[in-house]
Amino acid sequence: MKPGWVVAENVVQDRIGHAAFGTFAALLNFTLVLASVSDLGITQHTTKRVAAEPGFLPEYFPTVLPLRGALGLLFLGIMVAGGWLIGYRGHTLYLLALIGGGLLLTQYAQFLRGAVQAHQHFNTDAWLSVLEKALMLGLVLALLPIGITLDRYVTVRTAAAVFTFVLLYALVARLFGRVPWRPNRAQAGELLRGSLPFALITLLYGMNERIDMLMIERLASPREAGYYAGAYRWVDAVMMYLWTVLPLFFAKFAHALRNRDEQRQLLWFGQRVATVPLLFICAFVLFRGELLFFQFSRSSPAELARMTLCAQLLFLNVLVHAFFAIYSTLLTSTSHERPVSWLVALSIALNIGLNVLLLPRYGAVAGALNTLICAVLVSGGYVALVQLRAGVPVPWGLLGRLGGTFMGLCAVWYGLQQLTDLHWIAESVVAGLVFVALLFGSGVLRVGELRAALKSKV
Repeated sequence: MKPGWVVAENVVQDRIGHAAFGTFAALLNFTLVLASVSDLGITQHTTKRVAAEPGFLPEYFPTVLPLRGALGLLFLGIMVAGGWLIGYRGHTLYLLALIGGGLLLTQYAQFLRGAVQAHQHFNTDAWLSVLEKALMLGLVLALLPIGITLDRYVTVRTAAAVFTFVLLYALVARLFGRVPWRPNRAQAGELLRGSLPFALITLLYGMNERIDMLMIERLASPREAGYYAGAYRWVDAVMMYLWTVLPLFFAKFAHALRNRDEQRQLLWFGQRVATVPLLFICAFVLFRGELLFFQFSRSSPAELARMTLCAQLLFLNVLVHAFFAIYSTLLTSTSHERPVSWLVALSIALNIGLNVLLLPRYGAVAGALNTLICAVLVSGGYVALVQLRAGVPVPWGLLGRLGGTFMGLCAVWYGLQQLTDLHWIAESVVAGLVFVALLFGSGVLRVGELRAALKSKV
């Protein structure tokens, strides 16, 4: 669904304009920051308890369901009040309430899916996970022939969230029986105490990723926020690779908690798995970033150039994560969550400070550059913590070979553009073949390892 949704949102932004989409992106990201903690960590805590304690569901759900619903209503009020405080008025405030209401229903649906996951109904959960996006995509495509506006776009998104929530609630009632709402104050207090640590971590990571678009719209302009949103959409899609791979290593690092040797080997292996595919993607965007915006037929060359520059800076940020996100995974899986949270909090503070200074003058480009600066600093902190706190040696030699491979790829790509007149497809194929040769030539990949992997699959 992700590639289809990226393409659909490109079309939407092209049709409604950068300023209108920038307003939507700012409102959505404001609600995402608050919605990420709207249940105060109850979803994660409940999923963990249901999986570990079969009796938890019938005993606690009469309290959990109304508590979760009440928190959703409370946070919807906080969203609207917060929007008013930062300057939204009239119709924009109404759109904020509509976006926030739909998002909170989506969050409640994810909470209900936790019960489905914990009872091992994984096929059902897989279908549910894509239902809302698929429905939303279908409704957006249906709007294109009759004309799409910001109001219509927000409405169909909210309608998809409402439909998915109603369907899921009915399904949960069918699977587990109708759960009566009988809130118990003692149980509610216990749940909140157990869930608050999850809420703090979620808030930090959610704010770190989402605050830029809101600040760009407020401090620069909605149009600048639209440029940033157009570029960030591709970053979000590519980063799905890391968010899919890293949880696998999280479990493996946690399993090897008392075995430094095994952790070192996992880090060495995970470093290559996380980094290698993204090296080529980042190089492609640096040299052919304008191709990401082929659907923006209504944008001027200056607007396309600005989005391309934002994308290139943001993909340098992806490159930093490709190298160093595995170190954050190692730290959080081995009981070093607190220093990681402090690093993320300091990164947020620095990002906000830089945004206040630079956004009014430089807009979206400053937002992308500030994100890159913060990623570099926080990644340096991860590496230092792994070396000093976790006691796992950092593979400096491997990092150097990966960095050298990327620099070599960039040099070749630059040479191809300066010395040849190849079509971008042929240029990318030649650069890809050189990239593979560099990986084996530098020792990042080895023929023996490849043969062993192929034999194990056979």
